[in-house]
Amino acid sequence: MLLTIVSFVGFTALVLGISYFLTRKNDTSSQEGYFLAGRGLTGWVIAASLLLTNLSTEQMVGLNGQGYMFNMSGMGYEVGASLALIIVAFFFLPRYLKKGYATIPDFIGERYDATTKQIVNFLFLAGYVLILLPTVLYSGAIGMGGIFDIMGTFNVDYMTAIVVVVVAIGILGVIYSLAGGLRIMAIADTLNGIGLIIGGLMVPIFALLYVGQGDMIGGLKTVIDAHPDKFNAIGKAGDPVPFLTMFTGMFLVNLFYWGCNQTIIQRALAAKNLKEGQKGLLLAATFKLFGPLYLIIPGIVAFHIFQDNPLQIGDMAYPMLVNKVLPWYLMGFFAAVLFGAILSSFNAALNSTSALFMLNIYKPYMKPDASDKQVVIAGKVVAVILAIFSMCVAPLIAKAPSGLFNYLQMVNGFYNVPIFTLIIFGMLNKTAPAWSAKVTLVFFIVAYGLTQIPFAGKEAIPVLGWLSSIHFLHVMAILFVIAISFMYLAGKFSPTSNKYDDTKDLHVVDTTPWNKAVVMSVAIVLCVFAVYVIFSKFGIAA
Repeated sequence: MLLTIVSFVGFTALVLGISYFLTRKNDTSSQEGYFLAGRGLTGWVIAASLLLTNLSTEQMVGLNGQGYMFNMSGMGYEVGASLALIIVAFFFLPRYLKKGYATIPDFIGERYDATTKQIVNFLFLAGYVLILLPTVLYSGAIGMGGIFDIMGTFNVDYMTAIVVVVVAIGILGVIYSLAGGLRIMAIADTLNGIGLIIGGLMVPIFALLYVGQGDMIGGLKTVIDAHPDKFNAIGKAGDPVPFLTMFTGMFLVNLFYWGCNQTIIQRALAAKNLKEGQKGLLLAATFKLFGPLYLIIPGIVAFHIFQDNPLQIGDMAYPMLVNKVLPWYLMGFFAAVLFGAILSSFNAALNSTSALFMLNIYKPYMKPDASDKQVVIAGKVVAVILAIFSMCVAPLIAKAPSGLFNYLQMVNGFYNVPIFTLIIFGMLNKTAPAWSAKVTLVFFIVAYGLTQIPFAGKEAIPVLGWLSSIHFLHVMAILFVIAISFMYLAGKFSPTSNKYDDTKDLHVVDTTPWNKAVVMSVAIVLCVFAVYVIFSKFGIAA
């Protein structure tokens, strides 16, 4: 245990030290320098930062938990992301960079009006503060607590262990975040990304070696022969991701997450030009194809290993597997890169939430005459307050009745697809008025809430009862179609007088596209199809 702790602290300190050294001369005193890394990120750095911001313990714990409890259908979140990233690279990013937007609500404000912008800004803030930040801390506590066996080592109960690790991660995350804004995070993500790819692939390798008693291929064959249905990604109605949802709500969720989620797209908004931004997005799309290898298959192997003594909580499958199969001399390294992923997601959410508050509320309304330096300092104070609040909320997620990852996606539906509806329709249609956007947000949130929140007498209402009985991703798609139909009719019969011009390039950065983007995108699409064939009744699930 001592060697594990020493190697964990050593690698973590090394990454922070190198990141600080490489960025120590960069200007982070300005808004653009702190929140957007001076708009100077390159393709490889963007790709690594996107992956590390996305890949944290809610994926490692949550998706592997789904693999343990169900099958490969959860890979829709990962492999489907590859297709979404292609659309973001060609459709969303050029529009964002032409206008030089710093936050997604900036587009909402320009396309609709200031009030709609503030409503969307509030939804982002509420979603990040009440859902994203606490979930990252809670899932991180599960992962780190399991690896270091906090309960056994210190003889404490499950909830106490969660609280202790949540506070530790939160404090270290704040220190990390205050060190230098988005640029130091992006550099640290690149270094941690290399370690996480190595560490993430180590777990299924050692797990299969454990099953095959030293023969990895033999171990894989044993697991496939024993549980072929587990390797089927074509999900049925009762699975976490029914296959049909890939063409309905899952498609919308992935487009929002990679193209409209401030925490994620902020990396691409910080690109030095469109070429580097597209390169970063498409490189990330390529790496997402390998996600099932370390995000779902370990959960299936854990099911095989622990089948004689089933786990009470499916989300504990991954940390328990790591504890069982990873050699003691690698535990510290793996814990360090996993901790880096947790910090990346936590810090990204802190930075984005702070940016949304400072640039859209504090600067324009609370202190219009504030200098860049004052905005940055106040932003750091806001980040500390948000972190403390998240530490208080995080342990409460332990009471969620469903698996962690499915819970996260379900509650995100209160703001992700409603905001996406306004953005995609606002880009494609120039006539929908601002009032229709406000009505759409209220309708979507209320209607979705009625289908997902249990209350007496719901089933007695025919339409509501039916919507409540189908998968929440299908519900999102149905409400999306209703919402855009309403906005289209509103624009046709009551068109806005504020004509949004999306053709004007403000030349904030060079918007020349990457010349290899089309070829790379075609290759990615073919690979997505191949991955689904492999993990189906036509492939190894047969």
